[in-house]
Amino acid sequence: MSHASTLDETFSAGQNASEALDPLRNSIPSPEGTGAQEPAATAQMTENGHGVTKSASFLDVRSVDASSVPPLKRSKLSTVVNLLEARTAVQEHENEIAEVVIVCEPEQASLMMGGLHPRGSLYERPINIDTAKQQHAEFRKVLREHGVRVLTVREILAHNVDTNMSARVDLEELAFEALKYVMAQGHDLVSLAEEDRHYLSDVYKREVISAMSTTQLIDTVMTNPTVSLLPSYRDTGLTASYRFEPLSNLVYTRDQQITTCRGIVMGRLRSAQRQREVQVMRFCFNKLGMAVAGEIREPGYLEGGDFFPMGSDLAMAGIGLRSNIEACKQLMDEDLLGTRRFAVVRDEFDQHQDRMHLDCVFSVLSDHCCIMLADIMGEASPTRRLVDEYTRDPASGKYKLTRENVEFSAFISGEGYHIIPISNEHQLQYACNVLNLGESRIISVHAQSARQIVKDPRFNGDVQVLDFSSITSMYGSVHCASQVVKRIPRSGK
Repeated sequence: MSHASTLDETFSAGQNASEALDPLRNSIPSPEGTGAQEPAATAQMTENGHGVTKSASFLDVRSVDASSVPPLKRSKLSTVVNLLEARTAVQEHENEIAEVVIVCEPEQASLMMGGLHPRGSLYERPINIDTAKQQHAEFRKVLREHGVRVLTVREILAHNVDTNMSARVDLEELAFEALKYVMAQGHDLVSLAEEDRHYLSDVYKREVISAMSTTQLIDTVMTNPTVSLLPSYRDTGLTASYRFEPLSNLVYTRDQQITTCRGIVMGRLRSAQRQREVQVMRFCFNKLGMAVAGEIREPGYLEGGDFFPMGSDLAMAGIGLRSNIEACKQLMDEDLLGTRRFAVVRDEFDQHQDRMHLDCVFSVLSDHCCIMLADIMGEASPTRRLVDEYTRDPASGKYKLTRENVEFSAFISGEGYHIIPISNEHQLQYACNVLNLGESRIISVHAQSARQIVKDPRFNGDVQVLDFSSITSMYGSVHCASQVVKRIPRSGK
């Protein structure tokens, strides 16, 4: 895709635009420190006017906001600045052309904390943050080369904050909720001198937040700090210690929500470490003007890695280790799917962390071709999945159970899909967790299975393989690390 219209304003009157956009002749170091090169024209787009270069993600946020018209005056109930009036999120089929994808680049502070104890942070292996950032930058570059508009969470949060007071105040409110002041254990407020009690108040916290830079505000949102205070009886009168609850898994933007034919539905995550991720992502969607169609409530659990859009007729969701039937019932009862049928894929016999989501064992490659973990296939498999199919009654609008206990591979074959089986060895290397950019343009992280796919006569697309090894250290791959919020529907919606 071209960013020329966004960059035009940065050119001097006599500058040749084509020369300025030539990445080989005019380039600057990537602002993400990855060693990748970006057009020199971006160097003039600065934050606070201090020469901080804008990343390509910033340009994509700007390009999605195509009109560049100031946002309408928001209602009193709105908590965000609406950047994209009437922008609709929709995803009918995994093989439709991806238009807008939201990702979260590896965050230095939150990943550093998560990397201190990988197991306790839901990671598979120890992580090298610098390598992870480089690999994620390459991932974003490849998506853009395929014409996808790639928005990062940080750039969405930062967008317009330095020029629009409403955007600034909204981000301050998000940071205010993330930052906590408490008395240290064993102490209470009465142990403080009267004049020091002010420094635990919301008034003081707002004073602190109002002085923060955009970067500080976002870092506060990403790390969720709690400041514990106790009297020191000297110097400033207070001594502080710090505890953080970093969003160290937000790099996997698949899970906090799903995108259906009806739009975005906010999920509800199982792990305590990930609860605030949903709030941050909802803030981003609201700021982008992408209306949220609904949300999963207790006792439901829904994580995006369990959801697959299979066309305007069928959607699928896996339940087991992470998502549950209560969430599926809410999707049906509140008409959040927009499809005639809904297949619930039950993982009752396996429920293993290595196969926690449906996208760990299955993915759509085309309209009639898919991959599936061989070990779960067949009635005799001890780890088989079973499908219950619900069909929407056109008269009542309610979904009713029409088939149950159908073995998963039999169900998929019955839908007209040719299944390419993936070995257990390859699945453990994230062979099933691919990203389909539409029209069978597949991004994979596993070369051997990519060869297997392209050699299959029933597959007519192509596969591009990326090194994503530092990101997969955190228990996820390219499908996990992306949320496609806009595909171009074939139905013409």
